[in-house]
This record gives sequence, C-alpha cells and structure tokens, in this order.
Amino acid sequence: MQIKLSGHHVEITQALHDYVHDKLERIERHFDNVTSAQVILSVEKLNQKAEATIHVAGNELYADAVDEDMYAALDALIDKIDRQIKRHKEKLTDKHRGEKARTYPPQP
Repeated sequence: MQIKLSGHHVEITQALHDYVHDKLERIERHFDNVTSAQVILSVEKLNQKAEATIHVAGNELYADAVDEDMYAALDALIDKIDRQIKRHKEKLTDKHRGEKARTYPPQP
C-alpha cells in the first residue's frame, strides 16, 4: 500500500510518520485490496484534524476526525476507516455468497 502523508500548518515528525504507518497496517490486515492511502494532518487553532482517503478495489473511503491531541485524532480516524473497511468487505462477501447460492438456469 502506498501512503501519502502531508501536513497543513503542522510539521510531520518522524514519530507522527511512524505512528500513521503503524496504524494503517491494521487496516491492511483486515482487507488486502487497499491500493493507496492519502492522510492529511492539519492544525486549526486549538483543534488537531486528521483526514484520510483510502483507495480500495472498486471504491474510495473517506473519514476525518478532530481532537485536541493529534494522536487521539489519528486513533479516531483509524477506527472510522477500519469500520468502513469492514463494512466494505462484508458487502463484497455478501454479494459473492448470493451469486454462488443461485443456480442457473433455474431447475424445475
């Protein structure tokens, strides 16, 4: 998975960089077809904002989180993306199960 990490009004330290990469590995464990991720970290007055766009096979997932602490915002962001990935994966498996359960042509 390719990860593009950028910061608006915040310097991306090595610790933040490593933290984001470690957290995104969790998403890869749940779903293998993640092609790329774009993470934007920004600071607006007292709020720390993290947003991510994840590209998966056939879809694009987006989430954002705001908190007073950047690490807490990243944790909330990863939780949101993780839920979306699981939901996307369930939709894919449900569709395939439905197709396998049918028999064509219908038997009398």
